[in-house]
Formats: sequence, structure tokens, C-alpha cells
Amino acid sequence: MPAVSKGDGMRGLAVFISDIRNCKSKEAEIKRINKELANIRSKFKGDKALDGYSKKKYVCKLLFIFLLGHDIDFGHMEAVNLLSSNRYTEKQIGYLFISVLVNSNSELIRLINNAIKNDLASRNPTFMGLALHCIANVGSREMAEAFAGEIPKILVAGDTMDSVKQSAALCLLRLYRASPDLVPMGDWTSRVVHLLNDQHLGVVTAATSLITTLAQKNPEEFKTSVSLAVSRLSRIVTSASTDLQDYTYYFVPAPWLSVKLLRLLQCYPPPDPAVRGRLTECLETILNKAQEPPKSKKVQHSNAKNAVLFEAISLIIHHDSEPNLLVRACNQLGQFLQHRETNLRYLALESMCTLASSEFSHEAVKTHIDTVINALKTERDVSVRQRAVDLLYAMCDRSNAQQIVAEMLSYLETADYSIREEIVLKVAILAEKYAVDYTWYVDTILNLIRIAGDYVSEEVWYRVIQIVINRDDVQGYAAKTVFEALQAPACHENLVKVGGYILGEFGNLIAGDPRSSPLIQFNLLHSKFHLCSVPTRALLLSTYIKFVNLFPEVKATIQDVLRGDSQLRNADVELQQRAVEYLRLSTVASTDILATVLEEMPPFPERESSILAKLKKKKGPSTVTDLEEAKRERSVDVNGGPEPAPASTSAVSTPSPSADLLGLGAAPPAPTGPPSSAGGLLVDVFSDSASAIAPLAPGSEDNFARFVCKNNGVLFENQLLQIGLKSEFRQNLGRMFIFYGNKTSTQFLNFTPTLICADDLQANLNLQTKPVDPTVDGGAQVQQVVNIECVSDFTEAPVLNIQFRYGGTFQNVSVKLPITLNKFFQPTEMVSQDFFQRWKQLSNPQQEVQNIFKAKHPMDTEITKAKIIGFGSALLEEVDPNPANFVGAGIIHTKTTQIGCLLRLEPNLQAQMYRLTLRTSKDTVSQRLCDLLSEQF
Repeated sequence: MPAVSKGDGMRGLAVFISDIRNCKSKEAEIKRINKELANIRSKFKGDKALDGYSKKKYVCKLLFIFLLGHDIDFGHMEAVNLLSSNRYTEKQIGYLFISVLVNSNSELIRLINNAIKNDLASRNPTFMGLALHCIANVGSREMAEAFAGEIPKILVAGDTMDSVKQSAALCLLRLYRASPDLVPMGDWTSRVVHLLNDQHLGVVTAATSLITTLAQKNPEEFKTSVSLAVSRLSRIVTSASTDLQDYTYYFVPAPWLSVKLLRLLQCYPPPDPAVRGRLTECLETILNKAQEPPKSKKVQHSNAKNAVLFEAISLIIHHDSEPNLLVRACNQLGQFLQHRETNLRYLALESMCTLASSEFSHEAVKTHIDTVINALKTERDVSVRQRAVDLLYAMCDRSNAQQIVAEMLSYLETADYSIREEIVLKVAILAEKYAVDYTWYVDTILNLIRIAGDYVSEEVWYRVIQIVINRDDVQGYAAKTVFEALQAPACHENLVKVGGYILGEFGNLIAGDPRSSPLIQFNLLHSKFHLCSVPTRALLLSTYIKFVNLFPEVKATIQDVLRGDSQLRNADVELQQRAVEYLRLSTVASTDILATVLEEMPPFPERESSILAKLKKKKGPSTVTDLEEAKRERSVDVNGGPEPAPASTSAVSTPSPSADLLGLGAAPPAPTGPPSSAGGLLVDVFSDSASAIAPLAPGSEDNFARFVCKNNGVLFENQLLQIGLKSEFRQNLGRMFIFYGNKTSTQFLNFTPTLICADDLQANLNLQTKPVDPTVDGGAQVQQVVNIECVSDFTEAPVLNIQFRYGGTFQNVSVKLPITLNKFFQPTEMVSQDFFQRWKQLSNPQQEVQNIFKAKHPMDTEITKAKIIGFGSALLEEVDPNPANFVGAGIIHTKTTQIGCLLRLEPNLQAQMYRLTLRTSKDTVSQRLCDLLSEQF
């Protein structure tokens, strides 16, 4: 091989890379790397001084080794030395190494900053560019403190080269995004705006990105940019593609700059009339060009052209002041609704949703209703179908409400499960909002329950009951309709709830018809009783006592039902209490007293629809609301009767169906009089000492185990109190929000929650809490924040003790707080070879814990995967040779150390057994993780 001179390249680096690529195994690669690292270390420590070329070569090798995934703990000083070189290639490698490998807390940062300052002051455009790139790549707060005042001067200096201006603008943008408080606004802000007039389009593009970000926080400082942006945009859109050859992309002149300018203009309201006229011409030109035949069949041409078009439409929508432009934009988007490109159809539907809210373009959007309905039925992509649903919802008004609701109901029968609940909410809102005839509204909601009952939330059926009770003209029709609906062999439980409530209140309005006599109504409802959950049975018992008042002729029949062992000796205390009290009430109360106690519900106060509030919450930043999470996770409602029951017993006034104690899915309890004092529901009821700590509440251990693989839900609930959790963890830190809900109408006094940690747990887990209000009003909730820091691995969990007074009685409840070691897991992805190599390294007997156990739950693959992911580790697919096995990997982060963890779960379907193996670098961690995870299967 001919000799390679030092100026021609780095032969040693090329040979090393070739050797690495030729390695036959991972072991051979590691051996070659270790050999090279030893050689480089000896060269750096040798007596002979290295020249710049040799330093560059060895630093390059270290960088390559780092990119292969190996740690590099030396060579940083040599890289810093390269920064002082006058050779571009040596300085470039030095900056590259620092950008990738130097930590912002490094002791070398001062030396690096000095080298960068020297290069920025050199006025050599190449060296200045390297220095600016390094600042932007590191982007640390220390870099911002050192250079945030210097870079604006370079940017606006008259003698700065165009390439350096570009780098300076983007570097300043990076520092502003990382540390906005360290970038001072000053005289340079007015001068940077004038970069929009620069002859170099690269400078204009970089400056536009910077100004757009700065204008979002400081609009007044940069409002002069509007006229300059319009002027520059006008020159671009009216130019031929040949005028801007260097910045023309597939026949579209400067598409990136056009998009950035249009986005900048969206930071401000419509400009002055003179500037507005020029901007309108620009936007019309963009819309006109969209109608022209394409100049190229390549997808890059259409992508660039459409990017500018959609940004122009976004600006038109933002200004919402030019009816002609809005209608033209709507028509242009209408053409995209049937385009063969899925992304264009999606974007068109999304933009039209916004256009539908404008008074100028709403009618134009409505003309595309048939196309949107067709998209809903035929579109393959679920995200596009969801946007179609959103657009139908947005374009709905009184003229087309019945058509749109009918189409959405029709689509609901085959809709994807992921969007059914949202469709249900929207149908319910539209039916209520545009109901001219409330009989149509009742029919629609009942149809909604029939089609998608599982997705009809409590807010929906609460709302229909509110409306029926508040409108006399629809009560008879509602009673007749639900009676007919209940005659179907299979009724959804939500329909039974609605039917029970409405017939309990207004069944007398249809009792004159022999086909719906009182006895037939009762028998129809009671035929559904044994199929329903405890809360629905509680509601039906309240309906029965209402029937005693409405229809004296069925009193004996109902008393026989209430007297039955299945009611009086029911295992559920709520049903038992209702049956006893209602039976006694029907026996001893006179007709007048019954009529007073069980009178018809008064109208509900007018308030914002709780359905609309839920939809707003659902469409907010979080994809799944707390309410829905908890609703899914709660398998049993220990109190029963969360619905607004028909019975208005005792002195309790109308229930509030839209109330939600914790935001965690617990509806208000039915008015049942004073809460029961049945054993077990109130812990330590008769305790006189406020300092005594109650034993753990019944079911606390089970609830604790349920939270090992999840972070949100209801931790504890009895007749008085509900405790909900919402938590988040990152590395060794966590934050937990605890919600305490008062389920009664009486205040909790001296409300004191306390976190209790054993002595050994205090050393390993730091918990900081904020005090809560000692008074919790009836039906209200309070929130407590717990900040968590994992110092070292731990086994036990803290105990949450709540003490308060209710109606003069001291209450004392203790539950285990689900802060477990696996919460500090960070998932780690790795390939099969790496996994089993690491598995072999953790082969010491004390590092492995294995447990063989019987499956407690059905052995479902998807549930198992979800639990392993919820446990915190990464689920590694196609790693284990046996595809039926599950393997995972992660790192437990504590303040003092990081502990690598590998797990392997081997199911035996025939024997209904599992073998779980945990290997970590610490035996106590292996044992604890194995104990926690074994309880989940």
C-alpha cells in the first residue's frame, strides 16, 4: 500500500475503523478497542510531545469509540488543546469532541470558554463558525451565561460575514430556547429585525426563525418585523423560480423561508390597511398558485408547494378578517378532502375544523358535509376518521344537526374503540345543544346507550335525567320511551339506570295504559335487577320505594321483595341498609308522610353541561383524563349507588349529578340518609386518642399491590372518605398528588394526614409533604403534594395515616402508600446479544433471585406485557429464543448509585405456572423486585 502523507488523511484512523468492521464477534471488537485505548493512553502519557496531527488522530479514534457505545474517561485535555491550533481540521476535531463528550459541569469548561472567546474575536469566519456551532451544540446554561451577551453583537455587526450571521442567529436561538432569562433584550433587537431585508436569503431564513421565537415572548419589541416580513414574502411569492435559483426547491421559490415568514406573521394581529393590502395580495397569489398545474410530478414539488399553502391558510384563519380569503381557503381545502394523499386529507380536515368556527366561512364549510360524511365511512386511517368526526362536530348547527347526529350514531356502531367515547360525548352535546324537539333528544340518548353503552359516561345519563326533570313537556314521552326500551331482552346497564330513575319519578304518567300498568313496570325493572352491579341495584331499590308512594296497589309486592333474604342479608352493606330502611319506611309511615318524603324531584339548577366540561378536559393536553383512568381501574364500588337515586329520603336535597369528588371518577353518593356505621367501613371509630395510629384498613394490602404496575387511581374508599392518587417518577425523583375527598355533606374537622416511615426507611427514602387545610367541606376535596427522593434501595413502604372528626366522632384510617422500588426504574433497550452478555455477567448466586409460582390470574399475553411495562422495565421483543418468554431490562436510579436490572418471565400454560428470574448487581434489589413482580401474575 502506498504511503499516505500526513496532509492527505488519517491512515491510522482508517485502519482502526477497518479493523473494527472486520471483527467477527462482539468480544473481538471489545478486545481491539481495549488494545487501541491502551495505545492512545500510553501516547498521551508518554514523554514525547505529540504534534497536532497525532492529537487529532487519537482524539478522532476516541470519538469513534464513544460513538460505538463505549465510555471515554480521558483525552478531554488533548481535545481542548486542539482548539488552540491554527489548522482548521485540528480545530474542527477538537470542537466536535467537546460538543459530544464534554459535560457542562466539567472542570475544563473555563478553558473551553476561553478558546471559544479567542475564536469569536479572531474575525476568521471559519473559526467563528466552529465556535458558534460548539456553543449551540452544547447549549448549556453555562454557555448562555458566558456568550449570550456576545453573540448578538456578532449578529448585528456590519462587517460580519453572511455565513457567520446565519450561525450566530441559530446559536442565539438555541441559547434562548435553553435559557430565555439569560438572553438580554437590548439595542440589538431593533437591528436584528432589519436582517429580514438582508440580500442573503440564508441570513433572512435564520433571522426569521430567531425573530419568530423572540416575538412570541416579546411581541412589542419586534412588531416592526411585520411590515418587513410582508415585504420579503411579497418578493418571494411574486418571483419566478429562476430568480432565486440557489433557494428554489423543485420549482418552489424559498419554501422554507416562506413558511417561516407566514409563521412569524401569525404572532401578530392583522397589520395596518396599507400593509394588509400587500399581504392579501401575497395570500391570493399563494392560493392562485395552488390551482395551477404542477410543474413537476415529483412528490418533493407538491410537498413544498402544499407546505406554503397550508401555512398561508393558517395565517388566513388566524387573522379571520377577510371573508373572501376565508371562503377561498375553504374551497381549496375542500379539494384536498378527496386527494389520494392521506396526509393532505388529514391536514385539510384539521384546518377546516378551525375554519368552521369563523362566521365568514362556516357556511362554506357546510357545503362539504357529504364529502366529510363519506370520509367518515370509507377512510382507512383512524386518525383521519377522527378528524372527520371533529369537523362534523364543528360544522354542526340547527340546520344540519339531525343529519350529523344520525351519521355519527351510524358510524358509532363500527367506530374504532379508541375514539368511541369522544364520539359519544360529541353526540350527546350536539343532541342537547340543537334539540328543537326534546323528544328527539331523548330518542338520541337512548339510542346512544343502546349502541355504545360501555362508552356512555355517567355525565351523559346524568344530563338526560336533568333535562327530563327540568322539562315538563318531555317527561311523559321519556317514561314511555324508556319503558319500551327496557323490554328488549338485553339492555345495557346504563339504560336500566336511566329507566329506573325516570320511571321512579314519572312512571305514573304512563300507568293508565294497561300495557304499562304499575305491576308491569315493577316486574320489568325487577327482571333486570339480578343482572346489575351494586350501584344500579341501589338505584332500583330507591325506584321501588318511589313506586310504593306512586302505586299503592304494588306495595305488598315490593315489600315482599324488600323482605327477602337476598336484600335484608345482602353482603353489601349499602343494599342491606337501603332494604331495611325502605321496608321500615313503607311499613310505619302514613300515606301523607310517604308523599312528603318521596315527593317528585325538584328541577335541577341550570349549570354548564358536565358533558361539555368533560369533552373540554378530554381534548386538553392530557390524552386520558384522570376521571377515565380511575373509572377503568376501579373494579368495585364499595359504597354502591353513586347515581342520583330517585329516592329523596330524609332531609337531603337534590343530588348533584355532575359533581365529582376527586376528579377521579367517584360520583356523588345517592341520598341515603346518614352513612352506615357497619363494621369495617370506619376504622377505629371509637378511638379517643388522636395520637394512636390505626392498623392498616381492610383491603389496604390488595390496593397496594394493584399500584405496583400503575401510578393513578383510587387507593382507599369507605362511606366517608375517598383517597385518590396521581403520581409521576423520573430517575430517583418522584412527585405524588394525594386527593382526599369528603363523600358526606358534613365537614371533616381537624383533618390531619401524616406520613409514617420506619427508621430504616427514613434513611433510604426522603419524603417532603405540604400541609393541607384542617377543614374539608362536605362534598369537597383537598390535595396534598408529596415530593419523593430515593436515596438508596428500600423494601418497606411508608404508611399514610389520616385522622379527623366527623359529626363529633373521631376517625382514624391508615393505608400503605404505594411507593415501591420499581417506581424508580428507567427502561433500557438492548438487543439480544447485549442482553445475554449482560445476563452472563450477573451470574453470581447472590445476584440472582428466582421464583416459581402458580398463576393467580388468567395467563393473557397482552396483560402480561402491559404489567411488565407498567412495572417500569423495557419489554424487549424478539430477544429470548423462546417467543413465549418475556424479558425486560432497566436501571434502578437512586441518589447514591444506579443498579442495572434484567428480568426473565417464563410462563407454562399447561401447568398454569410462572418462573420469574431477576438478576441485578445487588442481592437485596433482586429479592425486592422479584417479590413485587411475582404478586402481579
